[in-house]
Amino acid sequence: MSRKMCGVGGMARLFAPLALIALWGLCTAPARAWGTQGHQVVAAIAWQDLSPGALEEASRLLALEPGHTLVSVATWADEQRGPATAPWHYVNFPRGQCRFDAARDCPDGKCVVGAIDHQRAILASKAADLERLQALKYLVHFVADIHQPLHAGYQDDRGGNTVQLRFLMRGSNLHALWDKGLIEQLALDDVTLIATVRAHSQTQTQTQAWLGHAPTSASDMAEESCRIVAQPGFYPQGDPSPAYVARMTPVILRRLALAGQRLAALLNRALP
Repeated sequence: MSRKMCGVGGMARLFAPLALIALWGLCTAPARAWGTQGHQVVAAIAWQDLSPGALEEASRLLALEPGHTLVSVATWADEQRGPATAPWHYVNFPRGQCRFDAARDCPDGKCVVGAIDHQRAILASKAADLERLQALKYLVHFVADIHQPLHAGYQDDRGGNTVQLRFLMRGSNLHALWDKGLIEQLALDDVTLIATVRAHSQTQTQTQAWLGHAPTSASDMAEESCRIVAQPGFYPQGDPSPAYVARMTPVILRRLALAGQRLAALLNRALP
């Protein structure tokens, strides 16, 4: 992850006065799914797109943990991950099947689709504030996760985890390449990455033409990610070539943009 983002500028200009606190978390957090930078960029985009009412309520809930922001809690769900919650971060489809079947793919709601639906219900409810805050922290992470294509990939290769390769002069796997490698190779500070991601966001018409329809639910989002994995050429032949990186980098930028926009839309509906 680039350390250029850890200066006083960058995020501070976008999110002052909360930015300096958020930046501390951004500069010290370990690498996670999407990479810490990717998760926090999704949160930053969502924060920018919140309605006034949702912004006020999210700020009120986050104030229960002084110093925390939507950006700084974006990797909280990974930091709290354990055996019981690990399945909440992904859903696996049978190869060649991108149609979500809850009984098959998400038994007892233990997948990212079930987790988003459950936490969204809590956030929109009259539950205690601390419970709703926890739901908010889960949602900011899981909505980002479900837009990483291999978090809705195939069961037989564990979402690309068993596909070994080398990238940036080190051993890796396909899942890690999409979690952080394709972002890392850009070597952009946060402000530049946010602007780049915004530039790759698509209109509704473009999204429909690209993948068939616009998602309206968590299961739709998972199916959309799966269809990306199913596209010819998604799996590289051997180590990723420069042509593969050039072709897939715009895809990952669009996924980050859509994750931020859809997270904001979800929160705008769930927060009074």
